[in-house]
Amino acid sequence: MRFAKKFSSWTLEVVWMAGSLCAVSFAQTQTATITPGAMARVGSVSDRFQSYNIETVEVTGGRFWRPYASKVVPAATPKQAANTPGGINPALFEYRPPIDLSNPRLRKLAAALGPAYVRVSGTWMNSTYFQDSDEPAPAKPPAGFNSVLTRAEWKGVIDFAHAVNAEIVTSFAISSGTRDADGVWTPKVAQNFMGYTKSAGGSIAAAEFMNEPTFAEMGGAPKGYDGQAYARDFAVFHAWVKANAPEMKILGPGGVGEGTALAPAFMHLLSSEDILKATGPVFDIFSYHSYGTVSQRCAAAMGPAMGTTEDAALSADWLSRAVSAEAFYAALRDRFEPGKPMWNTETGQAACGGDRWAATFIDTFRYLNQLGSLARAGVQVQMHNTLNASDYGLLDEKTYEPRPDYWAALLWRKLMGTTVLDPGPSPSVNLHLYAHCLRNQPGGVALLAINADKGARQTLRIPAGSERYTMTSASLTAPTVDLNGKQLELGTDDALPVLAGAEVRGRKLTIAPESITFLAFPKADNASCK
Repeated sequence: MRFAKKFSSWTLEVVWMAGSLCAVSFAQTQTATITPGAMARVGSVSDRFQSYNIETVEVTGGRFWRPYASKVVPAATPKQAANTPGGINPALFEYRPPIDLSNPRLRKLAAALGPAYVRVSGTWMNSTYFQDSDEPAPAKPPAGFNSVLTRAEWKGVIDFAHAVNAEIVTSFAISSGTRDADGVWTPKVAQNFMGYTKSAGGSIAAAEFMNEPTFAEMGGAPKGYDGQAYARDFAVFHAWVKANAPEMKILGPGGVGEGTALAPAFMHLLSSEDILKATGPVFDIFSYHSYGTVSQRCAAAMGPAMGTTEDAALSADWLSRAVSAEAFYAALRDRFEPGKPMWNTETGQAACGGDRWAATFIDTFRYLNQLGSLARAGVQVQMHNTLNASDYGLLDEKTYEPRPDYWAALLWRKLMGTTVLDPGPSPSVNLHLYAHCLRNQPGGVALLAINADKGARQTLRIPAGSERYTMTSASLTAPTVDLNGKQLELGTDDALPVLAGAEVRGRKLTIAPESITFLAFPKADNASCK
């Protein structure tokens, strides 16, 4: 057996640690009283709250962040590839052929997370030419662009979105090939892109004008690009959208790297504040991107303040970084776009493809804590980067095998509804509690309890009639995860396992260190959940 139970006539205490009963000092136990029926409503999120990115460079084929385990050896003096961000060592990237979005396993696993948004964007989209013909991509992109997106490739995105119950979010090319003689952005490429999308039976639910204007020059904008240049170009974009795609929501500004140590001093930063001062209240939805740091790939070149370590992955500081970023951008939203909903349209363990442990169970604490804390803060949508590319993907990019964060996403989708509740105070800085209405169960409540403490267990006093879904692993840095003591894995023909809860007998539940538990209270009778 991978787990053990202790029964008494009054309570059932279950302690999970690496799938087995763990002896922990009773002196370390801290207790929280959970009253699901009395939890107050504090907000709501979109039914597509938990969404994901597929990078444009995956769709077109090209060089994206090279996985740490890759056996591809970069050239000693690699040539700066045309479709990699400027100023970054090209040896950090690896070529991928265009992704097959018709792959049955990929579609099945993505569909299980639906409804969702699939964002096809990224820095590469800023310099991607849309070829509005059925011809194959040319050997060399047109002048002013770094890559080519064909009709067939974009039709693959449209078909994928239909198949997995996703709506498309994107951005547009803004490189020199889109600009007139005066350097002003024109919608000539965007018009063809949007026209084909509609003719192919697709639609774009929302879009940012460009990807991450805070790093505009690195992303392909003209040298010296500032807030006034953005406002000038955006005025053209805004008018074009209202005339040609009025149903599409305009996201923005889509900044990243502010309010944290994410932007090194040598990179030219166009602040979101300067953009908002220049544009005024023009966005339908306030968007931003969020990474707690940059990965080991980029940290060495960006200074000692950059990067993090595996040892810090459960720390209160690390787990709070998503909230810190949200607070920074929420303050800007309140000043310049008051009342607008907020979307986090790109986020992951660390920028530059994620760290070595991003694909392991230890990152699941960050992943779920970010979902819970940002839902509580009022963020309506979060788009994880990525679905399946590099080390921070929910799925392995070669096999599409689910990683621990994918299984966490599936449990969130199964249990956490759109109404956000207040679970009450936690007795420990390392016990993170979040509550939502239980999905598809009127009156029911779901509680997420993340025990990030490395040594202390936590005890919850709970009402009778709950079901437990406990995530553990034999090692924090294992690529697999157990649910209630049994490893989660795909079955025959990629069948998803049944995510079954275990009945909690009694009114006390003890949660082991370094474990995550969802609790379902189907009979909570919470008035906010009816």
